[in-house]
Amino acid sequence: MRIALVPLNPTIGDLHANASLASAAIDKARANRAALVVLPELCISGYPPRDLLMQEGFVHACERTAHELGASAPGGLTVVVGCPVRAGRGIANALLVYRDGAHLATYHKRLLPTYDVFDEDRYFVPGTQPVVIDVPAPGGTVRVGLAICEDLWKGDDAGFGWRYRDAADPVAELVAHGATVLVSPSASPFVCGKGQKHREIVAGHAAAHRVTVASVNQLGGNDELVFDGHCFAFGPDGKVITNGLLFRDGLCVFDTRADVPPPRSLVEGVIPPHLQGAAFALSQDTAAPEAPVELLLFEALVLGVRDYLRKTGFSRAILGLSGGIDSALTAAIASAAIGADQVLGVAMPSRYSSEHSLHDAAALASAIGMHCITVPIQGMVEAFRQGVDPAFEGLGLARLGERLPDLTEENLQSRVRGTLLMAISNRSGAIVLTTGNKSEMSVGYATLYGDMNGGLAVLSDLTKQWVYRLAKWLNANAAACGFAVPPIPESSITKAPSAELRPNQTDQDSLPPYEELDEILARYVQGRESPASIAAHTGIAPDTVRRIVRLIDTSEYKRKQAATGLKVTSVAFGSGRRWPIAQRWSHEPPA
Repeated sequence: MRIALVPLNPTIGDLHANASLASAAIDKARANRAALVVLPELCISGYPPRDLLMQEGFVHACERTAHELGASAPGGLTVVVGCPVRAGRGIANALLVYRDGAHLATYHKRLLPTYDVFDEDRYFVPGTQPVVIDVPAPGGTVRVGLAICEDLWKGDDAGFGWRYRDAADPVAELVAHGATVLVSPSASPFVCGKGQKHREIVAGHAAAHRVTVASVNQLGGNDELVFDGHCFAFGPDGKVITNGLLFRDGLCVFDTRADVPPPRSLVEGVIPPHLQGAAFALSQDTAAPEAPVELLLFEALVLGVRDYLRKTGFSRAILGLSGGIDSALTAAIASAAIGADQVLGVAMPSRYSSEHSLHDAAALASAIGMHCITVPIQGMVEAFRQGVDPAFEGLGLARLGERLPDLTEENLQSRVRGTLLMAISNRSGAIVLTTGNKSEMSVGYATLYGDMNGGLAVLSDLTKQWVYRLAKWLNANAAACGFAVPPIPESSITKAPSAELRPNQTDQDSLPPYEELDEILARYVQGRESPASIAAHTGIAPDTVRRIVRLIDTSEYKRKQAATGLKVTSVAFGSGRRWPIAQRWSHEPPA
């Protein structure tokens, strides 16, 4: 049997457009002589639809759209489409099956993830029954079992397998009902390393039950989440049949019988402009490890930026260019996403800005081919000084800059820059991209209503060390990523990081080396280790660990007001980490 897996890129709530994408893909699957076409989880509504599911009329409109799609599908082709449906007084995350204009079956997702960014127990009721369909194929009817995402992973891809320890195994029940092929549409957000885990899980199911198992993931960015559109299948021997392109809009077609010649286009995809002619590929035809992690991160962030802007109605972006590594990498990613001619850089020097920083900002803009303007802010800062110093004096407080370091003066410079960027945004209609990284955001080294101003935080889930690593990789693979020359100035990579808000300032004036900070951050936020455990396992001074952990905890109020950030790690500062602001939990025993 020939199966077509389609990694659609839906826009949440745009039901007609999503159905049009699905219809075009179904026609293409028919042209490739597929007997079965499988579309992603909730592709009619887009994933995650969140509280739209509670809006009057939304689920009914999704069902109606899915039925119209199924009724118009080409004859002889079995279509599996993801859609929310009414289920008694609740809603189910469902697969609807159509053939020859008729609705054949409905499957309700049985395992509902409720951890990290997932909140499916809030919206859906779990299914209780396996569903196996008979699909006519040239070699005879094939029994195909239906599963959805978590039904296959069972939390094992994210370390939450214990949640389903006492639950029925949807895979085993499908096989018990005679399925020889399992298909599992998915909407699983990209996280570094998760794709390899998914392939291992599917290979294990296939080998353990002696069946063919295929998975198709949603593609594209929806708010903070990025989906890689990965399609793959493993045969009854546990060996890979097909392993499709990641981050590509296209079609993955394969045959379940080894003696059937492969279709003319086994895997097809539209290569985005920034990777046309690339010397590397994201597809593998074996179960080999994933592509270089830097490539996956770059692809995920580029797609996340492109789709966030496209789906929210922006075509242009602006950002502050400081000459530092963070703004340089953000500019390069934005240029790859929407084109350098649609990205504006704004250099905003103050009296503390160094000449080499201005030079690096200009060199970056030249290398990328983006426009950059310079707007000195010292006059604006002085105007604020004339306004606030008399107020400070009247309150018996120190004037700006009277004693250095002066956090108030430093923050004022940042807020002037943020106000300037927002003014240009208002006038031009371009979205402001913030440039802060995860290390800075973790300890609050960002200014509310200043450098935190903006609509999308591109690097907010990359630690400082990963920013450097990705920048170096991008320079080494510049041509393959669509750049005429390495985009990141070497001096932006080699110089000591600094906010340049006071004389001779560096980040390490008040922070430990980033190697230590990022290790603490990973262990505390992602590993959820205690300060004592972190110090014991790393050898970092206990006082340093406790200080950084305190900064992470007390900076939550800032992160709650930050721009949406693209998630690429297992735990990001976003909807998946629900930390209270007003809390007094202490890791230290009471005195």
